Amino acid sequence: MHAAPPFKRRLPGRAWPLASGLLVACGLVACASPAPAPQLYALHLAPRPAMDPAAAPPPAQASGAWQLLAVRLPEYLDRDALLLPLADGSLQPQPGHRWAEPLRDAVPRLLGEDLARLRGAAGLWTAAPPAGVVIARQLRVDLLALDVLPGLATVRLQARWSLADPAAGSPALMGRADIEIASAGPGPAALVAAQRAALWQLALRIAAQASGAPAQ
Repeated sequence: MHAAPPFKRRLPGRAWPLASGLLVACGLVACASPAPAPQLYALHLAPRPAMDPAAAPPPAQASGAWQLLAVRLPEYLDRDALLLPLADGSLQPQPGHRWAEPLRDAVPRLLGEDLARLRGAAGLWTAAPPAGVVIARQLRVDLLALDVLPGLATVRLQARWSLADPAAGSPALMGRADIEIASAGPGPAALVAAQRAALWQLALRIAAQASGAPAQ
């Protein structure tokens, strides 16, 4: 009796090309260079030279303090990528260019800082005021647009707001703004700086309306 030959497992005819392809693909992935880190942009806290606080009106000594209750942004601005316009009017996220801080956090914080700078630190609160502070007006802001316009030379901010008397002793002050700021260039950094300047102009408009001074 002859012993049975040892069993040898053979791969199907197409298995070897498939296995070779997988090895090549794995090698390509291993050798591929990592994607570059995204460029991050932020709306700066301090005003730029064009927004020099020394050139702004002195802090208003208004009767009573303000409380900033809400700053609402449209949903399309609540994303990480910078948005630039296309020729057909649509918005295109820019690959590799992202906000360092979500606009839903940055815009309310910076608008509060700007208004406090214009009214004096004790003139505006973004949280519950301490005991003894009388709130004369409660501010709500709807940011309707903060866009780069076609041509990459101008940014546009549109907003509306209300300044309400919490005691209902006087009618609410209602305001709107449509602000366009020329950019120093078409690059993302220059456009972001123009958006920051537009936000500063919004603070000027709100403060001027309440004080009766002409908007700058």
